Formats: sequence, C-alpha cells, structure tokens
Amino acid sequence: MSTTRPYSPGDRGPEHSGASGGSEGGAPTAGGPTGAAAPSGSAGDTRETRGPQLRRISLRGESGVVPLARDFTRQALYAWGWLPASGADQRAAAEDVLLVVSELVTNACLHAEGPDELLLACDNKVIRVEVSDRGTGQPAPRTPHRAGRPGGHGMFIVQRLCLDWGVVRTADRPGKTVWAELGAPA
Repeated sequence: MSTTRPYSPGDRGPEHSGASGGSEGGAPTAGGPTGAAAPSGSAGDTRETRGPQLRRISLRGESGVVPLARDFTRQALYAWGWLPASGADQRAAAEDVLLVVSELVTNACLHAEGPDELLLACDNKVIRVEVSDRGTGQPAPRTPHRAGRPGGHGMFIVQRLCLDWGVVRTADRPGKTVWAELGAPA
C-alpha cells in the first residue's frame, strides 16, 4: 500500500470552512440505485461545500467499460466542480482521477473477470474511487518496477498518484473492492 498519505488513516487533515460530515444533495447514497446520477446543485455551483457526494454505476456485463467508466467519472467531476479546470493544479488533479479510474477498471478487466461496479465519493478534500469485481487475485505494484518494460504499470501508477489505496473483501459475496483516494486540488 502507499505510504504517501500526508495524514494518519481516517484523518482528512484540516477542515475547509463549511465542510460537514453528512451526505446531502441530489447524488445517490451508498445504498441508492446504480446508473448515472443527476448532478447535485445548480448549474452555477462550483465545488460542493456539503458532506460526501456519491455516484455509482453498474459495469457488470457492459461492453467498453473503460471508456464508460471514464465518461461517468468525467461527468461526476463536472458536477462536483473539478471540471472545467480553473488552473493547472485542478486540471492535473482531474486527469489523475481519470487515470486512476482507467487503471483500476482495466485491472478488473484483465485480472478479475471484469468490473461489477464503480463508486465515486468526493468530500472536497479527497475523492475515493472504488472498483468492485468478482476476482480472487490480490493487486500489487510490480516490483521491481521497470519503466521500460511493457505492462504491469497499473498499480504502480495508482500507488504513485494516490494518497492511499487498498483492497476490501467481504465474506457475504465473492470478489473484492479495490479502492484508491486522491487529494483534491488546493
């Protein structure tokens, strides 16, 4: 797992003014329906100052899941005010999120019978990406990492770009959820 987290696990660092812990707005909750969610807030809103905003999409049985996941993520980034980017830092942060989504979904396609679901959660400081699948393998960065060799770079990229990442398995269903957290632009 990554050791680049600037705060201890569970600590998101200093709170921005106006941040709260509850989930509000038009985004679905964790138990809500799958599919594209309606954007939260009005068209003139910038980044939300409320609690975590959640979006999920079912990818099971879909074709072209990597572009589908990227498009879904891009729509969420627009709704949450990350896009259109107002500067280079914000543009780089949004591109990092899209790359991490691509890598996690691609890994589920290559190593885990395909992805079941993509969940995105944003709380103004951190965006969390979760990709669930039915695979039994354990993702890990290839070591030693050899930049000149093809393949095997996905989890190395995730490790380098993210504050932290990990794998969660539940006893009541097969497979796992691979999650990654990225910091929001300042």
